[in-house]
Amino acid sequence: MDKRYLAIDVGGTEMKYALMTEQSDILERGKIKTTFDNGVDGYIDNLVKIYTIYEGKVDGIALSMPGVIDSDEGIAITGGSFLFINHTPVAKLLSKRCNVRVSVENDGKCAALAESWNGSLKDCKDGIVIVLGTGVGGGIIKDKKIYKGKHFAAGEFSFILLGHDYESIENVWGMKSGNKRLRQMVACAKNQDFEELDGIKIFEMANANDTMVLKALDRFVMEIAKEIFNLQNILDPELIAIGGGISKQDLLISMIQEKVDYIYQVFPIQTPSKAKIVRCHYNSDANLIGALKHHLDSKNERDK
Repeated sequence: MDKRYLAIDVGGTEMKYALMTEQSDILERGKIKTTFDNGVDGYIDNLVKIYTIYEGKVDGIALSMPGVIDSDEGIAITGGSFLFINHTPVAKLLSKRCNVRVSVENDGKCAALAESWNGSLKDCKDGIVIVLGTGVGGGIIKDKKIYKGKHFAAGEFSFILLGHDYESIENVWGMKSGNKRLRQMVACAKNQDFEELDGIKIFEMANANDTMVLKALDRFVMEIAKEIFNLQNILDPELIAIGGGISKQDLLISMIQEKVDYIYQVFPIQTPSKAKIVRCHYNSDANLIGALKHHLDSKNERDK
């Protein structure tokens, strides 16, 4: 029988998991609520709880989680919003409890790995994945491999500073182009409570040609296009794939490409390359698939 793996994607509200084959086929899936009780011990307990469902049936655990991750050693250097897990050897702790090999990778890098493996960047040597969610996550593919950087922090797009206010967290790309910002902009335009809005409602109004919503969306997309222009000039990828829940909207993808094209048209200096925008092939399963890809790749590296 082919080997089976347990992939787990740790999010802020829930931990999604899947029983997967080496070919990334999902055989079973589920989710549990993410809890913050008891710090690191409680965090590991939740992961073990998922593993017990498949105990004795899987050859390893592939973990995707937020934060800066030393994926070579399986250490969470930071844990994103999970501040209690900073500098924690997650792979070692979980492997000791479950007695199987555990790999850990950053969630944005997992999304990029999934797209490079069998998704929108499958035929690309160099590409970028930008995930529009609570903040702006993503990953960089260089020579068909995930680019991690010296300190494993490459692709942390949320922390790109915008403007001149260096002391405000509100002045980073993750705050300017995250879902909350879009909701705030539309709520202001419509004089509504932003808590009543979500991506689905916003794009329902936009697709119905609501002028005020379209103007707010236009400003929101322009900020994304500006940073895509910058990334294109820094990294010169073949494609830039947009992911996250709102990337399902055709209007968003077309507007981003239109705004990128506009910047190239009006920019006074001709640049040698132009960003081409595509939608990520995978959506909610990207982190699970990318976590598995990292698990398999890291095993091959260890076996050399």
